[in-house]
Amino acid sequence: MTQTEPGTGGRVSKARERLLRTAGQLFYTEGIHTVGVDRLVAEAKVTNATFYRHFRSKEDLAVAYIGSVDQAIRTQIGLLTAADVPTDGILRGIGASLVEQIRSPGYRGCAFLNAAAEFPAPDHPVHRAVVQHRAWFLQTITGLFAEITEASAEHAGRHFVMLRDGAMSAGYLGDPVMAGETLLRGIEGLLRVHTARGLDEGAAAAPDQAPSAAATVSDMECSPPGA
Repeated sequence: MTQTEPGTGGRVSKARERLLRTAGQLFYTEGIHTVGVDRLVAEAKVTNATFYRHFRSKEDLAVAYIGSVDQAIRTQIGLLTAADVPTDGILRGIGASLVEQIRSPGYRGCAFLNAAAEFPAPDHPVHRAVVQHRAWFLQTITGLFAEITEASAEHAGRHFVMLRDGAMSAGYLGDPVMAGETLLRGIEGLLRVHTARGLDEGAAAAPDQAPSAAATVSDMECSPPGA
């Protein structure tokens, strides 16, 4: 027999969705520690019994919240990778979606970095959920760079993630327009350098001559136009 939420006629699964949606809004805008169960229950219009039927604790709900954000990003990137778009276009598309987020009303920084700051203990379930997402994101980005060329793909992936982290923080603490422009120019520079590595991959390197780090940096244009 399907259980229903008293007074609503809705299925319990709908109540869970409502709780998760409410938690997502409140946790992101106000912080996880700040929002109590009583407020979540009141704003989601469910009972305490319904809350604890679906979540053992507020921390359990916080883990589900992080999981929902993670799934949304996986779905978004999945749509990009499924489209008939070149790999560099996928990476640019990810950058464009980040810029759109940074410039959106109510933007309050990266949900994952915010949650990790609230739960710094490495063994806490919320912190672990953040780390798992970041590991997946880095692996995904690195894999895309490897499709262009495997040469230094791990370095390019880490660089991309650092550009993302910096832009998402700068977009909240400073000028979101400038942060977005800087991110896009950084991605373009990174793609240019990485693609050049692929073109040169088959060429024999000069004896005892390592690639110049300074030359790589000079190829990067990470400032907005006119800066």
